[in-house]
Amino acid sequence: MTTKILLTSFDTWLPHHKSNSSDDLLIEIAKFNSFSYSLNFLRRLPVDVSLASHRVLNHIQELQPHGIICCGMAEKRRQLTVESNATFAASSIKTSVNLERLVAGLSATNISHNAGKFVCEGLYYYVLKHLRDRSLTVPCIFLHVPLLTHDNSPKIIADFALIIQRLLP
Repeated sequence: MTTKILLTSFDTWLPHHKSNSSDDLLIEIAKFNSFSYSLNFLRRLPVDVSLASHRVLNHIQELQPHGIICCGMAEKRRQLTVESNATFAASSIKTSVNLERLVAGLSATNISHNAGKFVCEGLYYYVLKHLRDRSLTVPCIFLHVPLLTHDNSPKIIADFALIIQRLLP
């Protein structure tokens, strides 16, 4: 059986955006042939919590991935950040992934405890809730991707490749 990882990205949401860095990162990682996993991409999700969550949850049910990495753009951040939790109203859900182990030794990645109160956090919350409510032990993380530049792209792409490799035990 092939081990499947679902990777998601968002579309742009402001007129000045030429692309979404989360989608740019998935385009770059799709060029790699070195993964022992089957990478499954669900790209350019609508920047709407309800629509994006519906698409991703349906895809999870169809694909039944062994791991999930949702990605979103964070224009003001300088490094790749792995979100520890997602909050909706008074409810907060933490990822089951050991984030300290996941990011150990990575040069362009940090752990964040604030998923941003936007569509990214909403999607992450609904995916974690879906997994929890169905008692699924699928590792799931959300990565915020800074704007990719000539200077930071190599390190961010390298860290992302290692995160994909480390996600599954």
